[in-house]
Order: sequence, then C-alpha cells, then structure tokens
Amino acid sequence: MSDDERFQLLHGRLAIPWPGLPSPPAHWKISSGRVPGIPRLDIPDLAETDASLGIINPFGLREGDVATALPAGQALAATFNAKLAHDSGVMLGAEARAKGFNVLLGGGLNLARDFYCGRNFEYLGEDPLLAGVLAGESVRGSQSQGVIATVKHYSLNVQETLRDTLDARIDETAHRESDLLAFQIAIERGQPGAVMGAYNRINGEHASSNAHLLTSVLKQDWGYPGWVMSDWGAVHSVESFNAGLDQQSGATLDRQIWFDGPLREELAAGRVSRARLSDAVRRILRSVYAAGADRPLEESAIDYVAHAQVARAIAAQGMVLLKNDGVLPLSDAGAGPVLVVGGQAHIGVLAGYGSSMVTPVCGVAASIPVGAPSGFGQRSRQVYFASSPMEALRNALPHRQFSYDSGYFPQTTAARAAHASLVIVFATQWQGESMDADSLTLPQGQDALIAAIAQANPNTLVVLQTGNPVRMPWLKQVRAVLQAWYPGQEGGAAIADVLSGRVNPSGRLPVTFPLAESQAPRARAPGLGAPDGKSLTVNYFEGSDVGYRWYAKHGLRPLFAFGHGLSYTHFKHLGLKLALEGNTLVARFEVENIGERLGADVPQLYLVEAAGQPVRRLVGFERVELQPGERRAVQMTIDVRLLARWEGEGWSQHAGRYRFALGRSALKIGRRVGIVLPQRTLPP
Repeated sequence: MSDDERFQLLHGRLAIPWPGLPSPPAHWKISSGRVPGIPRLDIPDLAETDASLGIINPFGLREGDVATALPAGQALAATFNAKLAHDSGVMLGAEARAKGFNVLLGGGLNLARDFYCGRNFEYLGEDPLLAGVLAGESVRGSQSQGVIATVKHYSLNVQETLRDTLDARIDETAHRESDLLAFQIAIERGQPGAVMGAYNRINGEHASSNAHLLTSVLKQDWGYPGWVMSDWGAVHSVESFNAGLDQQSGATLDRQIWFDGPLREELAAGRVSRARLSDAVRRILRSVYAAGADRPLEESAIDYVAHAQVARAIAAQGMVLLKNDGVLPLSDAGAGPVLVVGGQAHIGVLAGYGSSMVTPVCGVAASIPVGAPSGFGQRSRQVYFASSPMEALRNALPHRQFSYDSGYFPQTTAARAAHASLVIVFATQWQGESMDADSLTLPQGQDALIAAIAQANPNTLVVLQTGNPVRMPWLKQVRAVLQAWYPGQEGGAAIADVLSGRVNPSGRLPVTFPLAESQAPRARAPGLGAPDGKSLTVNYFEGSDVGYRWYAKHGLRPLFAFGHGLSYTHFKHLGLKLALEGNTLVARFEVENIGERLGADVPQLYLVEAAGQPVRRLVGFERVELQPGERRAVQMTIDVRLLARWEGEGWSQHAGRYRFALGRSALKIGRRVGIVLPQRTLPP
C-alpha cells in the first residue's frame, strides 16, 4: 500500500448533508459516515450506519427507507436472554447488509451509574456481567452476517450533560471492576471489529487520546486485535493517534481532519513511527476480513415480517411486571368498559430520541417538534411509533369496550374514570441523547393525574413507557404497574400480549428504581443547566459499587430492586450446590414451575460473601421457560473475575470462604451456600 492509501483509511467523513460542511459525494448513500475504500486492492468502502436499535435513516433523508425498530436497549437487558440478544444482532446485521452498510455503530453498553442519564434507554443496565454478555452476543450475531460491529462508548459516558467537557474521575480498581469489565466481557464474547471511544475525559484525558485506556488496557492487557474509532466530533488533536486511536471517524465534524495532513507531518517529523501507522491500518483491515465485510454489498429484500417477530419478542420478554394484586392478566369475558388514559396510547408507543432513532416499518403516528437542550437542535422530535396499545387490546379482548381520554383535564378524566370498570393509564417519560432527566418525577403532572384517577377508580393499573426509573407516589393506590420501556415498532401488540395474558411476563429490572433521588450517589446530573462548553469534573466515588451494589453496601431499600419482576405463575429454586472443577467454579440447581401457567423464570446467582467480606454481586443468570409442573436442571460457570479484586497488575481471588445465594432480585435472595476457594491470580 502507498502512504496515500494508508492515510485514506485513517479518517472518515460524515455522509449526511450538514449545514456549514462540504456536501458528501453524490454517489454516497446518506448515512452516519463513510471511509472510502481502495479499489486497486479490492478494499471496500466502510459504509457506516448508526444501529443501536435498528438501522437509522438520518433525519429521514433517505426517502421511503424504513427499518425494523427494536425496543430500547433496557428492554433487551430486562429479558436476561442471551439468545434473544444474539437474534437481535443477527437481525441488525442482515438489515444493514441488505441496505448497503458494512459497519454498525451500535453496541452501547455504558453502565447506568445514574438514574437520570438521557441515553440509559440505549444501554444494557447497571451490571457489568449482564451488559457484557448481552452486548457480546448482539455483536456476535451482527458479525455473523458479514458486517463489522462496534461496542461503545469507551468509557464512562454515563451522563449527557456537558458530555464533551466532563472529566470522569475514577480509581483504577473501581474502573476495572465495573465499566471496563463490561467492555472486557463484551469484547471477549463478541470479538467486535471496532471499539468506539467516548466524548468525555477520563481522569483528565479525553477518551479519544487516553493512552492508558486505548493502548495499555484495550490493546495490551486485553490483546484486542481490532481498531479504535472515535465518536463523531470527539477528536481534539493529532496526538490521539500515538495514544492509540486508529481512526478519526466523522472527521468533518471535528475542528480539523487531524489524521490526514497533520498526521502526515507528524510521520515526516518522526514523531509518529511507521510501525504505528502500519499497526492502525492493519487493525482496520484485519477486522474487515475477520467479519467478512469485504464481501460485495448488494442491496436486497428484507424479511420485515420475520424481523418484526424479533422486535415483538424483545418487547414482550423485556416488559417487567412491577406490581400485580391479581388484576392481571385481564379477562375478556363478563367484564365492563375500559378507559385508556394518556400516553398517546390510542395511536402509538413512545420512542427514545437521538442517533438511535429509527424510521420504523410500522410508520410514525405522531412527531412533535421539541427543542432539545443541545446537540440536534430543532431536528429533535418526540416520536410515537404507529403501534397502538389500545387497538391491540381491542383485538386481544374483543368482548370489552375501550375508550380513550388524553388526560389533558385531570378532573374531567377522573370523573370519566369513576364510571369505568377498569382504567389503564399510560404514563411516559421522554428521554434521549443530549439531555438528562432533572428528577425521578414523571413530567407534565402525570403523577397528579394518576393519583386523581386512582382515587376515583381503585381498579386502576399503570403502564410506564420511560427511559429511566421514576418515582411512584401513587403506587399503593393502583392495582398493577407494568414497565414497558420504549417498546419499539411492535410495542402496542406486545403490551396487549402481556396485559391479556397471551404472554406471561418474565422481564426483570436491569436497573434499580430508587425510592427517592436522595438514595442515589448523585441526586441530579452534575452541571445540569450549565452552558455548553463549561468544564466539569465528576468524581465517581461509589467506584465499582454501581446500582444495586451501592444500595446493598449502604443498607438502602429501593422502590424496586435490580432483578425484580413478577409473573402470572410461580417458581421454586431447589438444591443449590457449588463445586470447584479444576480452576472452574460451577453452580448447579433446579428450577420448578409450581404454578398453573407456562412461564419463564430468571434465577439470579449472587455472590454475598467473599473471603469473609460481605458483598452483593451478580455472578450468573439464566432465563428458563417451563410448563406447569416442569422442573429443569441449570448449570452456571462463574467467571473468576466476578469473585476477585483488581489489585495493581491483575485479578486476585483471595483464599477463604465464599457464599452464594439464588435470588429473585438483588434484594430478595434465598439460602446462602458456601465453598472454600484457594488463592488465585489472573492476568488482566
């Protein structure tokens, strides 16, 4: 390869017409970005698309182009279903290739350290094992289709407020045991072709130029063979290249295309070695061929019907039944009229906002312009996918009468509610990229609306479509609460499936729901309301005690614990036993469905004591679907890093007694079972 050809691979351009920037070439398909290939060597263009929740059509500029819109990442995390994560990845990869793309800018797995982060809905919860396993499986599925998948945003992009200027401070042990462990597990499991850096700083250095993270940890300690790309507009200097950044992606959004002229000058001056240049190019090409992304891209037909079933399965399995006093599942026979209130439930379901927004196959029922605080400006819209829960309920329960009330006048709605046999309130919280929530309170007076309705009619249940946990001051006054997240293009049907009993709910919370803001490490987003560009330092003093581990350590009882979720049937866990087989710790037990319905349980194995020290850490999980009366044996192999501490140069499992317990949540755990383990050390 000539140097011109090498440098051509080291930076990409935005492939969207953007005010104030040069227009992309006319033959480029509008997309998130593109890196021109080298025809002489049969090296393909890298055609990049955002794909966290489906193949996006930026601002709808590809006229008529739709894609399967998956539920929020939190919904996928709530399934605790690794196979379903793989299936979703296969679907994403197939649609990407069929549309002419060979690089997916998806795989978000930043841990939900704070309840207010606007992009939590895209991510996979607060636990590194859960997030790492599901992200890795999704990546593995996508790359099976001949596309390159990424994991992002490496690392600690855990709030949107001042994300470009925030300096995330954390000590090495805490970082290795939490956010970095999630990335490490995902990379080991999925072997993604690329890792995308974050916008923020970590311990004083921008993620795109953080040599410790990019080179020492990722490439040396973990032996990662792929390439590191920047996020769009996240590169600040040519020094990023020597720090370990291999590609300046979407470079036209940066102040300068650093990885062209300036990098050539650094090479000529000897400040960048030719070996480093070859290493970056080799990493990119290695991933192209390892993933099969060199195969010619030919746009082809997409089986949207089959893909819709994947979206519907994630939505239904990811819904979490938080409370049920027996009102669910709903009966179709001999029951009176139902009043459906709020949430635009008569026309559709809410979607999250930002670069993960998909133009859905089902169409858009409403698109309401809303000025975002920053980032996407006037292009931000509150979007409802055309999948009406009320219409789906009518189909599922044809003998019941449904009517709709927007809830705009709460007292009038409450008066109507008093005459219904049942009221279903759809409550929403719109979240997205570039904006964080300012509290746990449902916006626009919805708490007062729910309270007024529940007072008028005690036979009230609530369906939540939110991007984050919310407070529920009305919880004791309602009969049931279903957390539906942002349920994607099949969301209306999936909600009806669960409420009617066609699907037995099996979702489990991938994040803790605090009782109040004061329980969390930070009660509000640091810097909230400050002007863009303001410097901000956030000390993540909770360290590796993220989410449920924070609550356990401080003896706090949240509103709903990580792992919580109800079913229409009942399960029993039996006979937990632990055995050390060679160097591998194995847990075995049985799960039995002791109820009267087909259903799925999600037994969670927690470490509760490590060498005499109390802890609370998820070390295994499995989704088990059982017929009534069926019993099944389950075996879990426990990753030693979940038992160990990071100590300087590697992982150390201290000698002593370790106790484990099966749990229905991080708070509700069963009998403790112990085993003595020897001292053991592992490399990074």
